[in-house]
Order: sequence, then C-alpha cells, then structure tokens
Amino acid sequence: MRAASFVHSLLLTSALLLIAATMPSASWAKTSPVLNGIDQLQAQNFAALKGLRIGLITNQTGINRQGHSTIDLLAQAPEVQLVALFSPEHGIRGKLDREKIDDSKDSKTGTPIFSLYKNKIRKPTTEQLRNLDALVFDIQDIGCRFYTYISTMGLCMEAAADAGLKFIVLDRVNPIAAERVDGPIRVGPTKFVAYHDIVIQHGMTIGELAKMINTEKKLHADLTIVPIQNWTRSQFFDSTQLPWINPSPNIRNLQQAILYPGVGLIEFTNVSVGRGTHSPFERIGAPYIDAEKLAKRLNAYRLPGVQFKTTHFTPQSSVFAKQKCHGVQIILTDRQVYQSLDTGLILARTLMHLYPKQFDPQKKLNTLLLHPPTIKALREQRPLQDIRQLWQADLKKFHQRRQRYLLYP
Repeated sequence: MRAASFVHSLLLTSALLLIAATMPSASWAKTSPVLNGIDQLQAQNFAALKGLRIGLITNQTGINRQGHSTIDLLAQAPEVQLVALFSPEHGIRGKLDREKIDDSKDSKTGTPIFSLYKNKIRKPTTEQLRNLDALVFDIQDIGCRFYTYISTMGLCMEAAADAGLKFIVLDRVNPIAAERVDGPIRVGPTKFVAYHDIVIQHGMTIGELAKMINTEKKLHADLTIVPIQNWTRSQFFDSTQLPWINPSPNIRNLQQAILYPGVGLIEFTNVSVGRGTHSPFERIGAPYIDAEKLAKRLNAYRLPGVQFKTTHFTPQSSVFAKQKCHGVQIILTDRQVYQSLDTGLILARTLMHLYPKQFDPQKKLNTLLLHPPTIKALREQRPLQDIRQLWQADLKKFHQRRQRYLLYP
C-alpha cells in the first residue's frame, strides 16, 4: 500500500509540474512578490550606491518588504556612506501636521536630519549638499498631484542637478493603481501643491514622474530609477502584500487614499473633510448642513462605485473643531469603476446649490484644483459632463506625454 501510494504521489507531482511548465509565464508572474525599489537595491547588494556619500530623502514609508527602514539599510550597507537625511512635509516619521518642521538628528544612526519643510525654498541648500555624491529618494506617493512628496522630489532633483550630484529614485507602487488618469492640468505658476504640469490623478509612479520632470523641465539631472518588480498598473496596494504604512497623518488606509484626489479638493473650504476624526476623507460635514437632504441629492447622481450615507460627527481638530457637524459618509462600493474627481466636483457643486450663503469657497476651492474655468462652471451649476469637457483636450495631451515615461505594463 505504501509503495502504491508513493508511486501515485510521484505521478501526480510529475503531472502538476508538466501542466505548470506549459502555462504562460504571465501566470507565474502573478505569484511573484512585488518588490519596490529598495527591495531591488538590497537584492543587488546596493551596487548602485557603492562608494558614494549619500543624502537620503525619506520618511516612515521608506521601508523594504520586510518592514525594515531604508535609513537603517543604507546605514548598514557595505561601501555606502549615509551622510545626511532630508525630511519632507510631516517630518521623518510622518507624524507632524504643522507649517514648519525643524532640523534634528536620527536617534538610531545619529545622522543629521535636514528638514525640507521649514522655509519657503523647501529644497536642500548648497551647504547641505557639499559633502555628498548622490541624493536618494524613497517616499511613498499616493497618486495625486497635490500630495506634496512629488514636489519635494522635484525640488531635490533641481538641487542635485545644480550641485552635480547623482539623483537615485527607489521607485514605489502607485497605491491607488495607475490606470485611471483624470483631472485638469494646473493653470498658473508652479506651486508646492502643483510642482509640474500634470493632472490631479496622474496614474504614474514616482520613478515615472521623475523621468517626466527631469525631461520636461530640462533639469539634466544624473537620474537613475531603481524599478519595481512584478507590479502592473491595474494593481491596488492591497494586492501587492506589501506592508502598509500611513504616508501622512490623515491618510490611514487605502480607501482614504482612493478618495483623496476628489474629496481633498474641498478641504480648504468651510467644510470638514473629517480631519480630527478617525476617518478623514471618508466623510464631509458642517454645522449648517442637512445630512439627509445632502445624502439624497448626492445619491441621485448615481455616481459609479460610490454611495453616500448620512453621518454626524464632532472633529477634535481642524475645520469646525469641537463643533457638531452633519453630512455624509462616503462609501466605496466598487473601486474599479469609481472616479474620484467626480465625487469632489459633485460635492462642491451640490454644496454651492444647497448652501449658497453658508458654503463660501471663494478662492479656497481653487487652492488644490488650480483650474479657474472649472470653478466658474461649478458656480454656474453646469452639468458634470460640461465641466469635464473644459479639460478634455489637456487630459488627452497629458495621456500622450505620459506614455513615453511609463515603466510598467
């Protein structure tokens, strides 16, 4: 019996191996672990950094697949000298939510930390770069133009080019997937919330954006991208099995990141977007809103992939701190068809209609949108498709520009 069982098992194993061998290679790729740039760099024994004095631009999201900090990995890497750290908005640990962040020192490695969020320049100084050979960038973006880590990368690339340093980007996945591309191009000058001429939901990784910025802004930086492995543009973060680290204090899960490009548009107006609660960007409200009326009006649009339910909450900080707010909870029902920009536009349009005296966005609605024609159309209560038509030509051109910089299928 044991011999027969062994033979049966051997035949079964051989058959399975034969079937697997004839399967397309793409089937195997899906089972391979997704590796961010830091994982690739580590697997290559940090070859791209050998012999270099490094300045690392990072925060708490700079970790490898096992959760080990990029700071620690580079500090211990053979033939690599970690000389300085540079921290973006929210600081090196991503916990600070204030206008100015001071320099400090890393408690574990003793490496000096230069804050890039303490003055209006917001990029490394010539003095801070004097003893470096290269800047390395390793921060998790969330796929939205006004998420400022993109701007930090661009400004640091400028500084590296001016100083004649190498600039190395450890690429990371776009957590909200990178197939959907949506929104208007910025109108007006460069701002920290809009460093380059890209649409709001850009559908790119930081490595791809670095290529675009370097080329289109003619920075001529000595740029190297350490790419992601085994990731495709259709993948959301939770399909990668990579460890989630909150990229900033008010983006605490993937759903909030998906909602952010749309809901974030109204956060500078006199409406709470849930900051100061346990679910920022998943709810909006104000003391003057009738929750039932707003939910009914929003659901009547039948936006794909989203529903609105009444909610009542009291933010502990930010807009309407310690005041009872009434509004809607934003429920994702199908992220594959969800269009974040539609939610933001419809929220603004509906609030303007229902509360023309209380909801007073003035210039604040344009703080992140940066497209005055859209603001005008919202005030005129024009249909969503008419509003979208205002930037379709620019969106089409961006699709064409973007294509040449894409690194992943």
